[in-house]
Amino acid sequence: MSIGAHVRDDDPLDAARERGADVVQFFLADPQDWKAPKPHPRADELLATEVEVFVHSPYVVNLASTNNRVRIPSRKLITQHADAAAKVGAKGLVVHGGHVNKGEDPQVGIDNWRKFFERQHAEGGFGVPILIENTAGGDNAMARRFDMLARLWDAVAEFGAGFCLDTCHAFAAGEDLVGIVERVKAITGRVDLVHLNSSRDEFGSARDRHDNIATGTIDADQLVAVVAAAGAPVVVETPADGQAADIAFLREALGR
Repeated sequence: MSIGAHVRDDDPLDAARERGADVVQFFLADPQDWKAPKPHPRADELLATEVEVFVHSPYVVNLASTNNRVRIPSRKLITQHADAAAKVGAKGLVVHGGHVNKGEDPQVGIDNWRKFFERQHAEGGFGVPILIENTAGGDNAMARRFDMLARLWDAVAEFGAGFCLDTCHAFAAGEDLVGIVERVKAITGRVDLVHLNSSRDEFGSARDRHDNIATGTIDADQLVAVVAAAGAPVVVETPADGQAADIAFLREALGR
């Protein structure tokens, strides 16, 4: 089991050494922008390293959207990022589940996800696996509540979709962390990556505000139990000055 952190994108390997991380996640472009990623300046080193690499897609993408001006650019950006992620040796591209607007039928969002996977499958697939991440808020979100996640998974599982479990997002969404890995696997059959984050807010807040393990509102033992049950690579997306301590705590708690 590898444990690491979301780090700065310009020099992820040095950031990994600073934190004692053996897995890193980073952006390949501005997460708030629609620009295509440029070649990473340390691509050769990333391809050669033993550090596991994951890439997070920009926050602006919404593959579920009923708005063509959002959905179509989102499809393009994800395929571009998946290709770019392959060039740095990434094991997956993390993509938020997205949402439809108030009053819209969530099934349309699910259908949009399926059409995206179907189209790309017909064209030869993605550069790296797409890991759908659960989200914290939104009544019309595709991956906030697990009943909706089950509907989404029925639509995309056959195309090799992966899953990223975020503990802060689940906690904020009102999903009990006790036994959560078993509940997720009953739906998806897999957990490919864990975003191990505590929360600045209370259970069910719908607020996506990450905190370090020692200072957050989530019981540290519950977080350790999630990691142990998942058996997947772990990335802390916590405030940077506490990431080394988060990684060290998890390793000690897990006897690694």
